[in-house]
Amino acid sequence: MSDNHIYNEDAYKKFSEALHRTLEGPNIKRVDLDWLEPRAKATGVKTKFGSFGWRAAISSRIAPKTVYLGGEDVRLTQPSEQQKALIAISPNELDKVLHLLRTLPFYHIRRQLGENEIYNPFCNLYVSAADLINYRLGYMWGMTMFKPTKRPGPEFIMIHIPEEHPLRQQVLVLPEYSINIALGTDYLGEDKKGFLRQSMWTADQQGMLGLHAGTKIVTARNPEDKLKTYGVFLFGLTATGKSTWSCHQLGLDHKRGEKTWVTQDDIVFLRTDGSALGSENNFFVKTDVEKEYQEAMYNTLTDKSTLMENVMIKANGEPDFMDESLTANGRAVVQRNKLRVDIDGRKVDIFSKSVNLPPLEELDGLIFAFITRRNTIMNFSQELTPEQAVLAYLWGESTHSYASQPLKAGESVRIVGTDPFIVGSRAKKVNRFYEIIMTLVNNYPGKLKFMQYNTGGIGEIIETSEENGQKKKRLIRKVNRVPINLMANIQRGDLRSTNLYEKGRLGTKEIVRCEGESLDEWDIQRFYSEEQIQGYIKNLVDGRKKHTEEIAAEGLRQEILYAAERSFRIDKSGKRAQISVPGEEKQKQEEEDRPVFITSSKTRPRRDRFWRGR
Repeated sequence: MSDNHIYNEDAYKKFSEALHRTLEGPNIKRVDLDWLEPRAKATGVKTKFGSFGWRAAISSRIAPKTVYLGGEDVRLTQPSEQQKALIAISPNELDKVLHLLRTLPFYHIRRQLGENEIYNPFCNLYVSAADLINYRLGYMWGMTMFKPTKRPGPEFIMIHIPEEHPLRQQVLVLPEYSINIALGTDYLGEDKKGFLRQSMWTADQQGMLGLHAGTKIVTARNPEDKLKTYGVFLFGLTATGKSTWSCHQLGLDHKRGEKTWVTQDDIVFLRTDGSALGSENNFFVKTDVEKEYQEAMYNTLTDKSTLMENVMIKANGEPDFMDESLTANGRAVVQRNKLRVDIDGRKVDIFSKSVNLPPLEELDGLIFAFITRRNTIMNFSQELTPEQAVLAYLWGESTHSYASQPLKAGESVRIVGTDPFIVGSRAKKVNRFYEIIMTLVNNYPGKLKFMQYNTGGIGEIIETSEENGQKKKRLIRKVNRVPINLMANIQRGDLRSTNLYEKGRLGTKEIVRCEGESLDEWDIQRFYSEEQIQGYIKNLVDGRKKHTEEIAAEGLRQEILYAAERSFRIDKSGKRAQISVPGEEKQKQEEEDRPVFITSSKTRPRRDRFWRGR
């Protein structure tokens, strides 16, 4: 049975119309950062560095209680029973929101997302001031955004009412009306992601593609000793190392002109010319940082400008970033212009002056790097074809760890684009990524490179059994983690085009030498028997096939389905895997009508030109 009956589009429209009148009420005070700062800090704890910290009752996003209200194009593709219940009663909750907005004291802060001449949404945050500690929400969030300008909008609205009863805790998203509402949670991430989720969906409607990815600009010397400048996209699920590698200097030689400039760490908007518009002025980062491995981030976290949430602050005022005994999701708003590293005894800035990546024609190349974290047979670095890069975006792979989720340890988690904030069809996002990538490859021969980095390791063995009808897991052999220095060397070698890759078992090119050094010690045959290797490959293919079928039901392009089926041939265990898609004939007809955005008749590029420095 269809779930359409649980949606009430008339109620959403009525709410939107009433909301705009309600937001003009006398109980809502328009404020700015200067007004919020002393009020927020009055409820915080001052650290030994002069920074401030607060504690939230809710320490992470409430994704299972987040629902999208509107037409078929914006609805959750597979809502849970809990989400269906929230959708069904949402008209009543929306009426209550209007009542609370007319009754409680609220403050309104207006900031701007982005800094360019094309797309800069105005973000209007309305927060209940019934509890004074809520001042920190507007202050901390406002510090991540830009000061409003006269650049083009559109206008977004976020309403945050932490006082709603925990039993009615939820996030209501009305994308078509540019409204997000957080109820019964005081987690800052709901405000941040509320606006960013809306901005990605709106950007998609304007012909761009919102990406859950960090970006940076890197200058490195190629084998001909010429300096080349590349734009880099870093995709990755939480805890895979996206922020770490966005800010890592990779051992580049600054004395010879090599350097990394950090632009963004979370959300960007990809355009058809290869440029990427940034979203945030400052970053909301996870704080489990060690100075040895994340120097720039550590230096920023210990600056007096930092604003912390749920970080362990000792009685003497010292933050302990690695103590997660109270929460495993310590967070902080850090200033992008405080990203610095020590080079030859002096502090050197590593932040880019612009939050945007320039068009591809202004760069020597563009790299799309997908970060995964797997612990068995996946090579630390793989070079991908453009089609394989689209599949990497489609699969958005990582695995649950034994340390964080023992009952799911070793199991794959797959999220399209590593983006849990997609509104509506995930297949549309994959199709759009395919179209942009293929257009860039065709228009800029030899200037694109696609990589997948495994920041996990090799060698883990987990035994699964059943006891009394329940699945049990036991760690037989721990993973051999990829050393941080080795991963830095690999990425540096890729930028310098000095690594050697050969065809591997997963159908991609796998690294075999890193800047002249052999990687034989990491050969998977040293860790597993051939039977075990084939078992892991079969498991990988089975998971990818199931995930692909799920997304294909939302309308994947045929070219992507064919590429996926070809990739499944790495499984040598038996019958060739084929994707079964409901309504496939209808999909094929829609495929014929769908445009492709290739604008050049240039021949297919030679992919080795990038490696040789062009």
